[in-house]
Amino acid sequence: MNYKNLFLRQSYFDNYDTYISSLKSSIKRPQIWDYIILTASNESQAESYRRQIEWRIEQGVLPSDTHYAVLPDFEGKRVGSGGATLGVLKYIRERENSFDSLRILVIHSGGDSKRVPQYSACGKLFSPVPRELPDGRRSTLFDEFIIGMSGVPSRLSSGGMLVLSGDVLLLFNPLQIDFYGNGAAALSIGESVDVGKDHGVFLKNKNGCVERFLHKQSTETLKAVGAVNDSGKVNIDTGAILLSTDILNDLYSLVDTDEKFRSYVNETVRLSFYADFVYPLAQGSTLEEFYTEKPEGELNDELLAARKVLWDVLHKYSMKLICFAPASFLHFGTCKELLALVTDNIDDYRFLNWSKKVSTNEQHGEYACYNSYIDESAVIDAHSYIEDSFIEKNVTVGNNCIISGCTLENVTVPDNTALHTLKLENGKFVCRMWNIDDNPKENLWMGKKLNTPLWDAELFGEFESPELASKNTLSGVGGQYSLKSSFNSADSSQIIAWGQKLDDKIRADLFLDAVRDRVPVEQMTQRDITPRLEKYLLEIAKKADFSEKIRIYYALGQLTGHEELTYRCFDEICSGILSADMESVCYRTDFKICADEKIVRLPVRVNFGGGWSDTPPYCNEKGGKVLNAAITLEGKRPIVITLKKLDKNCIALSSTDNGSYNEFTDIAALQDCNNPSDAFALHKAALIACGVIPYKDNISVDEICNRLGGGFLLNTEVLNIPKGSGLGTSSILSGACVKGIYEFFGAEVSENDIYDTVLCMEQIMSTGGGWQDQVGGLCAGFKMVYTEPGLKQNIMCRKIELSDSTKKELQERFVLIYTGQRRLARNLLREVVGKYVGNDEVSLDVLAEIQELAEQMACSLQKGDIDGFAKLLNAHWEQSKRLDKGCTNTCIDQIFNSVEDLIDGKMICGAGGGGFVQVVLKKGVTKKQISDRLIDVFADSGVEVYNSEFVY
Repeated sequence: MNYKNLFLRQSYFDNYDTYISSLKSSIKRPQIWDYIILTASNESQAESYRRQIEWRIEQGVLPSDTHYAVLPDFEGKRVGSGGATLGVLKYIRERENSFDSLRILVIHSGGDSKRVPQYSACGKLFSPVPRELPDGRRSTLFDEFIIGMSGVPSRLSSGGMLVLSGDVLLLFNPLQIDFYGNGAAALSIGESVDVGKDHGVFLKNKNGCVERFLHKQSTETLKAVGAVNDSGKVNIDTGAILLSTDILNDLYSLVDTDEKFRSYVNETVRLSFYADFVYPLAQGSTLEEFYTEKPEGELNDELLAARKVLWDVLHKYSMKLICFAPASFLHFGTCKELLALVTDNIDDYRFLNWSKKVSTNEQHGEYACYNSYIDESAVIDAHSYIEDSFIEKNVTVGNNCIISGCTLENVTVPDNTALHTLKLENGKFVCRMWNIDDNPKENLWMGKKLNTPLWDAELFGEFESPELASKNTLSGVGGQYSLKSSFNSADSSQIIAWGQKLDDKIRADLFLDAVRDRVPVEQMTQRDITPRLEKYLLEIAKKADFSEKIRIYYALGQLTGHEELTYRCFDEICSGILSADMESVCYRTDFKICADEKIVRLPVRVNFGGGWSDTPPYCNEKGGKVLNAAITLEGKRPIVITLKKLDKNCIALSSTDNGSYNEFTDIAALQDCNNPSDAFALHKAALIACGVIPYKDNISVDEICNRLGGGFLLNTEVLNIPKGSGLGTSSILSGACVKGIYEFFGAEVSENDIYDTVLCMEQIMSTGGGWQDQVGGLCAGFKMVYTEPGLKQNIMCRKIELSDSTKKELQERFVLIYTGQRRLARNLLREVVGKYVGNDEVSLDVLAEIQELAEQMACSLQKGDIDGFAKLLNAHWEQSKRLDKGCTNTCIDQIFNSVEDLIDGKMICGAGGGGFVQVVLKKGVTKKQISDRLIDVFADSGVEVYNSEFVY
């Protein structure tokens, strides 16, 4: 077990918890930074930083009470990190009376990033860190600084300023900081001497202070002066320095007027924070050595004079050496180091949840990838790194490559190549290219000698699109831009927008992959649906096929909480199926009234197995299979429709059940059938679906009646069946209307034509129901009703032939019981359909299982095995409860419990939750016995046995 990594991992997450707490406005919030100030090389870079900070403030991921500022080098001149530090002090004192008790974080981030040119415009500070933060954001060096330093303010008892280098990431526990506001403190960690020789090293004295500051000294020198301990470690300079308020006041006294400020902060003096401010704080340093310390710019008289003053101000203070352990630091130095970090060395940081793949649609390749869209056709070498890029079709990326901010299509990137695309302020694009080993400070580019340093060489052209820019640069088409000039001409305002565009594309692709792979909505990882991403996905949904479209709408509705999107899913189901059904529906000009009166009487149906598999869109995508039978109630066929010829030109609609009657002479009123509270919605839909009236065309009722040979009345009636019975009355009533209309107007149609027309009616009325009910009432006997997948459902019906003895036994043992309550199925229908569309695993399992049970039931009946049929009915009941817990309730459970000793099988009718239930009696038990039991238990509550007979 790596205890160091465990400690650092826990320290990181402790810091993250402190960071999260710092975002909250409460008395329990930890101490936060009063100021966080970034330095920048010029105003363009500063503006880029400001946008990054403003975006994070808008997202609520930075403490709101901290003051943030980005300060470019004074007057656009390179004034050095020391000059920038003095600029920070002047900025704060112009806002504050003193530095006392202020906690200030300064991140020096004003470099040009010459060794990693892809970060020049955005700044190395905002370069990617290969991990996703716990809140789902992609991390950057800046975000890691904010998190990692969240615990530091509370360790500064008297205030002070922490200065960091913007290209070094520190991993440590801030509880190890012991600083009481006297002088300065260097934050150091132990590293091997091989690492130390390439960085600054602190030599510690017996007082625990920095004795000497050794910058890039040889291994031999470091050992000779005693900087290497027995473990071969040195105290490395991490670039993190704490300054007390006393030092801040003294430094500010040097620049407290504009004249004094200009004398120290300019490109001639070009003070270095580390060479000119830190060096004098080492107790063993000398003025003579200080004069020879390597400057940030040129060594000149003005700098020497400034150093004398700084020596007098700073050397009187000591600099405590605070050594963290366990701890680690990462220097984001060169392209080669970056590539090694994100490919070869990424496993060293798995304990911090670093990963080769961060925010990308492609998870299979071995290469490293950050915030990039990768087309499945791309071929990318395992030892390459893609960041902030679109890799489209037919792209090959060789070994040892870095692709940053690019859009690539139909190109090959050679080995050892770095590509980076920038959008310019003029709206065009430039793609810069260099070899991974190239040093922009040297006169060498892609193996060719140059007359100037690569940084200044004009090698790259501008083009209208990022695709053209990369393609032309790879083809050797040159131009007028250098690495330096393109960085200075970059449109920094587009950096965040580009990242968001990529983010949308990636998240959309992951979302769509989940939809296409039928991942359950509750398991989808893309749960943070921003308004921008929602809009993007809705545009995709418009062009998607039926199955994908409805799932996009449903998943978006569930993940965003926007109910209108869930409703749109169901609307699309109806409209998609309606479009398929309406292809065969047309206004019939051949109809004539053929009788003065036509009456159709139909039985209702009782369902046994497979119910719900006939419901769109399940049946459209998977096909459906249902076993049911037609029955009479109390000796009657209870579904009745009547058509009568009238002597006047009108279409009259009536319903005996609710006493409604209306004579229509306005075609628009007849075509309006989408209102569920309309007493005549079913009548109107039947007339449209059968072709008696047009769906949309404006033809007068008078003209229609003249063609038909007169007006007519359509009346519907359901005899003595409670609403919400679960016996399919509404759909069977639709079937009766269709059958009657065709016969009344002399049309010869098959049973399948009637089934199809009723399906069309369901969609016209937007009820979204299935097809088993109308078949159950229109077709006598026991039958297996089934369809194959397809938007247009072709209903097939297979009769189940029963022996006379089976019919007799089944009639004796089958009982219908009314529960005394009814349930409206519309919301339930959407719940069950929603679960299917949302790829709920239980629902998918049940819908497949109940069809198998339907087949087994049919086999049992054909064999005359009523006991086996009853057991299968029980199994189906258990599956129904898995699909919808609301299909039962206390009343239904108590009905079944009260007769449990009298029955072998039980099941609801229809959707359940009310209406009728069905049972199969034990052999020898009579219907009177079960009726008496129910009367004894439920008295006059409405629970009763209905007389029913199967219709053959």
